[in-house]
Amino acid sequence: MPDWSAVLISPDEDFDGAPLLRREVALDEGHGAVVRATLLITAQGVFEAFLNGRPVADEVLSPGWSSYEWRLRYREHDVTALLGDDPTGPVVLGIALGNGWFRGRLGWNGGRAYYGDELGAFAQLAVEFADGHVQTVVTDRSWTAGPSAVLANDLYDGQTIDARRRDDAWLRPGHVDPAWVGVHEGTLDLGTLTPYVGPPVRRIAEVAPVEVWTSPAGRTLVDFGQNLVGWLRVHVQGPAGTTVTLRHAEVLEHDELGTRPLRSALATDTFVLSGAADVFEPTFTFHGFRYAEVEGWPGELAPEDLTAVVVSSELERTGEFSCSDELVNQLHRNAVWGTVGNFLDVPTDCPQRDERLGWTGDIAAFTPSAAYLFDVRDFLRDWLRDVEAEQRAADGMVAFVVPDVLKLVLARDPGASSFPDPDSTAVWSDAAVWVPWALWQAYGDRRVLEDQFGSMTAHVRRVESLLSPSGLWDTGFQFGDWLDPTAPPEDPLLAKADPGVVATVCLFRSATLVAETAALLGHGDEAHFREVAERTRTAFVEHYVDADGRITSDAVTVYALAIAFGVLDADRQAQAGERLAELVREGGHHIQTGFAGTPFVTDALTVTGHLDDAYALLLQRECPSWLYPVTMGATTVWERWDSMLPDGTINPGEMTSFNHYALGAVVDWLHRTVAGLAPLEPGYARVLVAPQPGGGLTWAKTSLRSPHGPVAVSWSVADGGALELDVTLPEGVSGVVRLPGEQDREIGSGTHHLTGQVAAALV
Repeated sequence: MPDWSAVLISPDEDFDGAPLLRREVALDEGHGAVVRATLLITAQGVFEAFLNGRPVADEVLSPGWSSYEWRLRYREHDVTALLGDDPTGPVVLGIALGNGWFRGRLGWNGGRAYYGDELGAFAQLAVEFADGHVQTVVTDRSWTAGPSAVLANDLYDGQTIDARRRDDAWLRPGHVDPAWVGVHEGTLDLGTLTPYVGPPVRRIAEVAPVEVWTSPAGRTLVDFGQNLVGWLRVHVQGPAGTTVTLRHAEVLEHDELGTRPLRSALATDTFVLSGAADVFEPTFTFHGFRYAEVEGWPGELAPEDLTAVVVSSELERTGEFSCSDELVNQLHRNAVWGTVGNFLDVPTDCPQRDERLGWTGDIAAFTPSAAYLFDVRDFLRDWLRDVEAEQRAADGMVAFVVPDVLKLVLARDPGASSFPDPDSTAVWSDAAVWVPWALWQAYGDRRVLEDQFGSMTAHVRRVESLLSPSGLWDTGFQFGDWLDPTAPPEDPLLAKADPGVVATVCLFRSATLVAETAALLGHGDEAHFREVAERTRTAFVEHYVDADGRITSDAVTVYALAIAFGVLDADRQAQAGERLAELVREGGHHIQTGFAGTPFVTDALTVTGHLDDAYALLLQRECPSWLYPVTMGATTVWERWDSMLPDGTINPGEMTSFNHYALGAVVDWLHRTVAGLAPLEPGYARVLVAPQPGGGLTWAKTSLRSPHGPVAVSWSVADGGALELDVTLPEGVSGVVRLPGEQDREIGSGTHHLTGQVAAALV
């Protein structure tokens, strides 16, 4: 922990919620050249920092969103190059503040400022000279505060910028302005300060418009061809005082901007022109959008006037996939874009409406997929620290969302939620176990299990206390198989799968994984959690499985989970597999699962010998299915299987998003089963190459930048079922090749070409 001498400072005036803070100081003389300068900085709100007129970093929306009550992250920047060559010159340190998550709107009830009423900055600049002398510049009462060009800023509602108020003089020496005021010391517990574990948010791409046109209502619309997250950079010139308004949305409805799914989020940026050539970029907000509506543009809008700037936590892309079916390839791309859009400091549910919360169930379902597509180990390790912090304050309960702003919403307005009083709930709370385990499998890094073991055990122990006398987790509120496609639009809780069945089998899985973790780490709790798992298995079979192997509620999801989690013995597993396949066929190979069952249904079919049904489910194009949204032009994964109806109208439910990654969890099956690459040991220290061609696909390939180096698998099938397989393993990595109908083959590092035979019926 640094030796802090800074204090949190807040401006004496709020200045439209976007104040500027500055401090000008002369460098100490007589100590030679500056050899190193380091800035430690954070804020209550979001900040952008400048030193001698230049940005300190290319990051945006720092310090992001964490469980501020216990964790406020700070950034460390090497700013040596920004001090220049003159060690005697004055230094100007400037900080621009915005509301961000700390003071902006959060949740769907219209509330704001749940963490505090005042914005504040906390910074400490250490300048080291050639003779070893260190000069420290800190935030304190000597700073001043003034107005910026930002008139309003909110993550949900957008940003207003008046270019007539722009003046960079505040970043230069000698700045004096009577509008500027003093600052006062705010409240900050230094014990909450913690360095980032995960990556910062940055601009990661730019997307040009693909079309500009006039709608039937006479509105100017712009299509960027991709549903994305970020904002628009605008180049414009017009008479001073002209107002240009940009409204954002994910879809069109009746050839106009489809804004109803935004609910109360305005998603609107407003720019007031200076009369000169202006460039606007609203960096204190973000939007989820593919389309923009432009109002008030001076003259004719040209495509080159607008650029969509994509922002996300900076993640390295690691996993690729493609196959002979272009619709499946688009589904995979949609999952990639959904990850990019929703991994914005917190793994959110959606990036566009008045929500954007860290729903635990979404990431519990999607982590295996995300960990293949991107290197997310530090991103999620950071978030898991918030999970643990929230648990410590809630007697082990894992909240519906992390950071848990809903508890603050309810504290302010007890009637604000339509849910019962929160407690542990299956899948959602299981994220405390499933996410670290998935990271361990993907990366082979024990730190995540060591760091989270207390959180993992606290979750299972909490659930133990909630069980009924029968040993079932059939008490309290459950999301169950949320968004089962048969549930009515207005009530996504009404799934076919019995919520007690879902919850109990999820407890079995979590207890089993915690026992495995205890064994791996050498903790003495292993026996306890194995006993919990076995008791849960016994109760599940006794109360939920009848003599014919039918599971209570007889729904696709209950069989998929029971099979995938291994709660059944071999005979019952076979019975469950047969019944699962029957239900899938009776449903015409349309999706019949929600958030709980969808990540596991294709695996359950595969392991019980129904690969053809798994492929038929994957390749179904009618609604509900994975490919239906693709046929409707989707470029991200939808929240609902029918977020848009076949006639092009938006689902009538109040809760409808077109960028939700959870139902895209099938891409994990694409990687492991279709392309055929999975870890035999955590972190791909040893790999399983086991492609299972089917569905008429003639080729597939995947590659992964594993912790040990690049791994690649590709296969093709010729007429008659002749299979050609190519595998590349990095130095020090071995594997097992498992082809249909053949004995396993051991392979070592290097490139391998193998052949086999696939049943003609599958190709």
